[in-house]
Amino acid sequence: MTENPLISVILPVYNIENYLPVCMDSLFRQTYKNLEFILVDDGSENVCAELCDSYKVVDPRVKVFHKLNGGLSDARNYGFHKAAGQYITFIDPDDYVDQDFIEYLYSLTKTYGTKMAICQHKVIKKDRILFDYGEQGNEVLDDKMCLKRMLYHDVIDTSAWAKLYHRSLCEVIEYPKGKIFEDIGTTYKYFLKSRQIAVGYASKYYYIQHDSSIVNQSFRKNKLDLLEMTDKMAEDVLAVYPDLEQAVLRRRVYARLSTINQMIYTKEFPEIRRDMIRFVRDHKQDICDDPLAPRRDKLAIRLLDLNYNIYKLSWKAYLKVFK
Repeated sequence: MTENPLISVILPVYNIENYLPVCMDSLFRQTYKNLEFILVDDGSENVCAELCDSYKVVDPRVKVFHKLNGGLSDARNYGFHKAAGQYITFIDPDDYVDQDFIEYLYSLTKTYGTKMAICQHKVIKKDRILFDYGEQGNEVLDDKMCLKRMLYHDVIDTSAWAKLYHRSLCEVIEYPKGKIFEDIGTTYKYFLKSRQIAVGYASKYYYIQHDSSIVNQSFRKNKLDLLEMTDKMAEDVLAVYPDLEQAVLRRRVYARLSTINQMIYTKEFPEIRRDMIRFVRDHKQDICDDPLAPRRDKLAIRLLDLNYNIYKLSWKAYLKVFK
């Protein structure tokens, strides 16, 4: 392995000028220096596009590419094909990272001899920390354990960010163009391809939750992509590890609960809602008897099984607490 190889940092940018300066400042401060910053302007308006170009003057490691809007997946894929690094990391430009973020991830790959490393993150909203998933230590896990923990939301998550990938992984795995929740349809493939994943438990990535985040937007039909991505992941995982059936079921139930939550304020798609509620109720006992399933899942299932209107009122009350 080349000592301190070039690492490509890929940022898919679309009309995010209010957040980009904080993100770029955190990247310019990285303790690991052999970097290139690939800014993929995915059809932004002039202000944001010009801001991207301005960073080429600030730091010669910045490379900017302007393209027609094709969505987040298309921008990530495009960025990889323009990148020259031996390792790749994806960062959303409305987030930011610790100054040793890349050094930390790369050191994990060196320590454990893996092609992939992940770290933890903090969720920030209105300048306050909602959640911090960090703790002490690090370890190497095989793909099966990573998948199982991801399916149960046990620290390991599906996000594209807060991870470092060897170039060879990205050459065979692409994000699904035209889909949202694209990381759910992709990250599990990286686990399967990597076989061994270095896991660091320190929080080095700051995920900013704001009103324009996908999960906070009003419901649109493309949010049903979550079900499609999850069910395809379930099919692929079970083809390799059929004994993860219970973990896969838990994730499929969770995807339905999440989508039901996002449909709380709309009366559209009543048949789809009924189908999802039926799916959850049909698997109520399976999840409630599963000692690894999160307690919040079990509570949600019991409320939904009791009465949808009670469930809806409970979810609205929960949202008020975290607004």
